[in-house]
Amino acid sequence: MTVEIVVYNIASALKAQEGGADRVELCDNPGEGGTTPSFGTVEVVRANLGIDVYVMIRPRGGDFCYSSYEFHAMKRDIYQSQKLSVDGVVLGILNPDGTIDKKRCKELIDKARPLKVTCHRAFDMTRDPFQALEDCIEAGFDRILTSGGQMQAIKGATLIGELIKRANGRIAIMPGSGVNENTVEELVAKTGATEIHFSAAATTDSLMQYRNPDIAGMGSDEGSEFKLKTVDPERIKAIRALAEKKSS
Repeated sequence: MTVEIVVYNIASALKAQEGGADRVELCDNPGEGGTTPSFGTVEVVRANLGIDVYVMIRPRGGDFCYSSYEFHAMKRDIYQSQKLSVDGVVLGILNPDGTIDKKRCKELIDKARPLKVTCHRAFDMTRDPFQALEDCIEAGFDRILTSGGQMQAIKGATLIGELIKRANGRIAIMPGSGVNENTVEELVAKTGATEIHFSAAATTDSLMQYRNPDIAGMGSDEGSEFKLKTVDPERIKAIRALAEKKSS
């Protein structure tokens, strides 16, 4: 079982490695589902992790239909990621009609080589997942991260299982979204997945001793100023053990 942990900061990446993850997907902006992290963060993570580091290539939150300016930014972000010696990138572009934009995805994939390339959950926003599967293969993706078109992968398990069968080894299919101690056994049993993607999320208390009583958080989450998002290494180990029990 290959375990990928999505991380949003340096501390989480280090915790993911401590927990025995095989790979991290490094992002920024968890509230928007992940965008491209700063290259200072990428550089520090790459220098301190011995496991695979994949970088999210997503210029903004929202939909996956990008302007020519945003497309150019994605090319530049891939170039910078290559310079920092990461192992892979994660991206996806859709056409307005809900199909995979094969032309532009292929252009980015070709630029990214020899890095590995994962299609992220833009896949889940396509109108026909089986056509999208073939389009991802044709474009050259190595892997698809999917929840089976549902909010949580366990709810899309039947579709994920069918995608794995239809892929027949031509591309890896990795379930993600809501994968945890309560869902992973059923998910692996129903899909036959050999890769899983999850967060093993945890929070730690801020080191700040002085706390302004009038500002609890800089963003929309009340109290978030003094709660730091991280990863629990013990949860990674537990979820992996449950997954491997079902896959053996």
